Amino acid sequence: MNVTEAVATRRSVREFLDKPVDLETLRRVMDKARWAASGCNYQPWEATVLTGEPLKELQAKITTTPPQEAEYDWSAPGTEDAYKQRLNKVSKEMFGSMGIARDDGEGRMKAMMRNATSFDAPAVMFVYFPRLMKEAQWSDTGMWLQTVALLLREEGLDSCFQEYMALYADVIREHLGLDKERYMFFCGMAIGYRDPDAPLNNFERERVPLDEHVKFLGWD
Repeated sequence: MNVTEAVATRRSVREFLDKPVDLETLRRVMDKARWAASGCNYQPWEATVLTGEPLKELQAKITTTPPQEAEYDWSAPGTEDAYKQRLNKVSKEMFGSMGIARDDGEGRMKAMMRNATSFDAPAVMFVYFPRLMKEAQWSDTGMWLQTVALLLREEGLDSCFQEYMALYADVIREHLGLDKERYMFFCGMAIGYRDPDAPLNNFERERVPLDEHVKFLGWD
């Protein structure tokens, strides 16, 4: 698989096959991802990948603990119409693929709660970094995460980024033995093999046309 194919086929997968992920495959992916871009070579990202009993034990804690207030805000862009419309469009397609109507609040909540068990993915990566890291290093962590996602595609694996896990930062930090004063918890990342037949993995997504995002000057 080349880079173009990996970019085109990467998507947030929410239905996984009941198939374990090989440790050596994950180590190979993470080892390659070390070479993601990193301003000043700080390499701020840190992570723990769980499977099996350690993962089940953490998920049991998450599903029995009320969510906390997240330590950062991922929803602010929704206050501007253009971004809100993009969110509403993908939400409509996603819930529609599951046959959940817009006015089915209970059904929507039940579907969203599957985030707590990372959609039953066989492995989950939990990502964090020292609190002294600022916006530039958060950006570096995002580039590293994208690199991981594309390398997973190269291996035939899939993923789903989960900012949702920030609602359980304290539970996760305690389970992983992380010092709350030192570490900001960032996100989870579900990892596994997609169910190719699941409608939830096949609904149409949209992206803004190139010329609305990027300008090219000096080629006249």
